[in-house]
Amino acid sequence: MLISKYAAILIAVAMVPFGLHAAAQVPGYPEGVRETTYRSDGDDSMQPTLIWTPRSDQPVPLLVALHTWSSDYRQAGGEAQYAKWCQQAGWAFIHPNFRGINKTPPAMGSDLVVADIRSAVKFAQSETSIDASRIYCVGVSGGGHASMLMAAREPELWAGVSAWCGISDIAAWHSQCKGTPFDRYATMIESVLGSAPDVSEESRDAAWHRSPLNWIGKAKRLPPLDLNHGIHDGREGSVPFTHSMHAFNAAVLAEARITVDAIDAMYQTRSVPESLRPINEAMPDPLYGDHAPIFRRTAGTTRLTIFDGGHEIVHQAALNWLAAQQKGRSVNWNPVQSNSITVIPADQQSGK
Repeated sequence: MLISKYAAILIAVAMVPFGLHAAAQVPGYPEGVRETTYRSDGDDSMQPTLIWTPRSDQPVPLLVALHTWSSDYRQAGGEAQYAKWCQQAGWAFIHPNFRGINKTPPAMGSDLVVADIRSAVKFAQSETSIDASRIYCVGVSGGGHASMLMAAREPELWAGVSAWCGISDIAAWHSQCKGTPFDRYATMIESVLGSAPDVSEESRDAAWHRSPLNWIGKAKRLPPLDLNHGIHDGREGSVPFTHSMHAFNAAVLAEARITVDAIDAMYQTRSVPESLRPINEAMPDPLYGDHAPIFRRTAGTTRLTIFDGGHEIVHQAALNWLAAQQKGRSVNWNPVQSNSITVIPADQQSGK
């Protein structure tokens, strides 16, 4: 009789639907965020993601949050702040894997990465009613790289893209990391490409194909794109802030570009050179808190902000700027605070 009871219990456990397990609490994330899978149109594979959707009778905004270089969709810390914001604001939230850590050929800005993120939007739209005029993308470091890439490769998707401390040129970053304390990133790039980018024309082309600079430069249009980078990154962080400055140049018309000499001078001194002061739009911005803008330049639908900080994101600035953007309206470069989120410093520096 006892054996029969145990057998019944085991059968009952085995019959619990998989979906109930998928709804288990995700470590580091607020209650309600769940882990699931969706089909990528890149190779018809099932890809993992975290997702949260609000209960609403009306279409809701969607935030597509992209994990950092050495992490995957389960990354918490600074990434979990996006989910907290969405729960406060009533937005839908999705945090796709897009092939995980950038150390294998399917990852690091590949065509499959683009397909996975595009398909994540479609999946979110199948889960709840999404306001197509308010779909946003955000990421820092490796997520900044992917955000810039998606802005150029899928511009019609987004009402706004907020990219922080992103890598815009894979080959340049490999060279900047090689033989330094950040050499591990150069090794990861080599493991993706099969060699260093400068070994062969094939490797150079592959690195360029995965670089946002390539796609931004030839995009016919871009969504509202807010590029942000800490002025100490590259010394106190792994990605020189010049990556965002070059991305800005690729996005704007020739007359709005910053000269290479001025970019180099700014990187060497970590201050605004005399030649850039007449065009510097930086002013106190309460959304940046202690990370005050040091240099700012706006042209068309693209803005560059070099702020007082390192390799990090200021969530308050990123998310409030996104909240002010909507398709069919002019870009809002001066948003008011629509929502507030408190983030500890350790979670700001989530980009690795």
